Amino acid sequence: MDKKLTHIDSAGNPRMVDVSEKEVTSRYARASGKVIFPSEIFNDLQQQDFLSKKGSVIQTAVIAGIQAVKKTSDIIPLCHPLKLSKIGIEIEPGNDCLEISCEVKCSERTGVEMEALTGVSAAALTIYDMTKALSHEIVISDIQLEKKTGGKKDYGN
Repeated sequence: MDKKLTHIDSAGNPRMVDVSEKEVTSRYARASGKVIFPSEIFNDLQQQDFLSKKGSVIQTAVIAGIQAVKKTSDIIPLCHPLKLSKIGIEIEPGNDCLEISCEVKCSERTGVEMEALTGVSAAALTIYDMTKALSHEIVISDIQLEKKTGGKKDYGN
């Protein structure tokens, strides 16, 4: 195998990658995920415009996702702190689910994939937290990187 883990040194110890020699470029990443509900629960939530006793499920999850993106390097030990220029979280109703997407941009020496994935994850966890009293059959699913640009290799479309 030609590929190697970048966050492990030759002795097998964890390390933060040295990006000091990399060129600053415009970086972009988009991630997505879903929170899937039992049909009856989803229909009830939709009829209530996704408002709960704790407030707006969607708006609270958007704010949580944005906050998490900004704190990614505090949560994921080997991530670099980045100066972010854009964070966008969208949450839309789907088929018995809320579909989450997170876009992140910056001009840096390293990418923002982890930030986008963290934003989706935190938004999904917030939705779960705000609705778990209704059912424990709620599922967080399909959290994935959709696209990244600006590094050695672009990914996705």
